[in-house]
Amino acid sequence: MRIVIAEDAVLIRDGLARLLAGRGHEVVAGVGDADALRAAVAEHRPDAAVVDVRMPPTHTDEGLRAAMALRRDHPGTGVLLFSQYIETRYATELLAGGAGGVGYLLKERVADIDEFVDALRRVAAGGTALDPEVVAHLLGPGHRGLDALTPREREVLALMSEGRTNAAIAAALVVSDRAVEKHVANIFTKLDLPPSGGDHRRVLAVLRYLGKNG
Repeated sequence: MRIVIAEDAVLIRDGLARLLAGRGHEVVAGVGDADALRAAVAEHRPDAAVVDVRMPPTHTDEGLRAAMALRRDHPGTGVLLFSQYIETRYATELLAGGAGGVGYLLKERVADIDEFVDALRRVAAGGTALDPEVVAHLLGPGHRGLDALTPREREVLALMSEGRTNAAIAAALVVSDRAVEKHVANIFTKLDLPPSGGDHRRVLAVLRYLGKNG
């Protein structure tokens, strides 16, 4: 993969670059602010960009807003938000954009670099990678339409939104594949969302619903 890293903390930025290079990937640029990120992606057209949410000058949501611009202007570049903060408002807009290639991981919860690289690879290929804690915030109280779901269906929906297949959900919940299929069908019926053939597409359908009705 060809990757751009946008992170204002130099030690984190350089550490990520070394780890990714050590696994055979090419970090074509490492930048410290949102403007430099947009310029680097326009110049290098990478497979993926790793983007911190809070960057200079205000350290609020510059990275997240830049990520939204990248998804609009460079849809072929996957965007993986990598932060210690969860910004639900813009994150929902980003994830509900109608295409794959997006993810949101929390720095303090990444315990295995290989899992991080696998998530980045999945995002670069057009899939999704969402931390369960991010999913919990996106699917938390205040979203209309979720009250109709049973506790088990909410568990399945949260796992679905992480990008897991039916088989992976069944393994996580220790139930049969057929039981998961039934729960998924019920979720789409109750949320008035048509089933989708691709796992990342059904995640985006759910997040698009939440973005419009949250």
